[in-house]
Amino acid sequence: MAVTLKEVAALAGVSRSAVSRTYTEGASVSAKTRSKVTKAAADLGYSPNALASSLTTGRTKMIGLVSDNFHNPIFLEVFDLFTRGLQERGLRPLLVNLTDETDPEASVRMLRQYSVDGVIVASSTLPPGFAKAFRDAGVPVVHSFGRHTDTPPVDVLGINNISAGRLAAQTLIDRGYQRLGFLGGPEQATSTQDRLQGFSQRIAENPELSLSASFATAYSFEAGRTEMQNLLQSEIAEAYFCGDDVLSFGVLSALQSAGLNAPQDVGILGLNDMEMAGWANLNLTTINNPISEIIDASIDRVTVLIKDPDGAPLAQLFDCALVERGTLRPLLEV
Repeated sequence: MAVTLKEVAALAGVSRSAVSRTYTEGASVSAKTRSKVTKAAADLGYSPNALASSLTTGRTKMIGLVSDNFHNPIFLEVFDLFTRGLQERGLRPLLVNLTDETDPEASVRMLRQYSVDGVIVASSTLPPGFAKAFRDAGVPVVHSFGRHTDTPPVDVLGINNISAGRLAAQTLIDRGYQRLGFLGGPEQATSTQDRLQGFSQRIAENPELSLSASFATAYSFEAGRTEMQNLLQSEIAEAYFCGDDVLSFGVLSALQSAGLNAPQDVGILGLNDMEMAGWANLNLTTINNPISEIIDASIDRVTVLIKDPDGAPLAQLFDCALVERGTLRPLLEV
């Protein structure tokens, strides 16, 4: 049988309300009473009932964590960082899998049924209106890895994907590649659109360069492999910005199957700098996406919004940077 609040109160020699206040954040209780209660609780092995506490405080301490691309192994890193970060702050993640779903109505309804205190949408592909649906429903929300804008409808934290695309183009230009390719994720994804926009803008400033663009059906290994296999049916570019590390892994696999490799036959550049990119058998040159910083800031921001849900939405930008490894040829000597 679970130890009850009444038993703790009896052993501590205090009222049941004193025990309740001891475990209620912000409640008034003297140091002497708190000491008695916590000692009695430890002796009895008592743990406060979080659900019962939520009835008193009106806070469940649950945060809905919503994403839509579980095929991409980067999200194992993302969810590890998010769940640990939330738990370290005394919050509880409620994970929602939205694979192949773009309508927010069902998610809003479900998370309101669980009375979550706030929501974090962790996606670079969902449209801005998805996260806004939670704000419209009165739920504090942060969109991590979302599309940057100077006037966001909700709090958005992430890199500027247009700038990342320009950095990718400059990286390939600096290595002397002239026939450049973009191999992105789903064409309708905002991250794909913005990365291609920045990439093509920079290339257009150099009329001697050529650009081809293609799109994988998903941000996944298999989709990247399949798209490169299709491209190999005709002349391929000298180097590709793949727009995501996991696409790059699929591309490298397709090249290997065709008897080609990077960087000798074709240059490959990814984006994210996920842990696998540094593995010796992959050694992917990529653009770092400061995921852990974005996640920490997202958790901090959602806790602020829970206390002040009427604050104006903010857009927080994070810098990305090139990570040199082994899938591009060296810089041209000046």
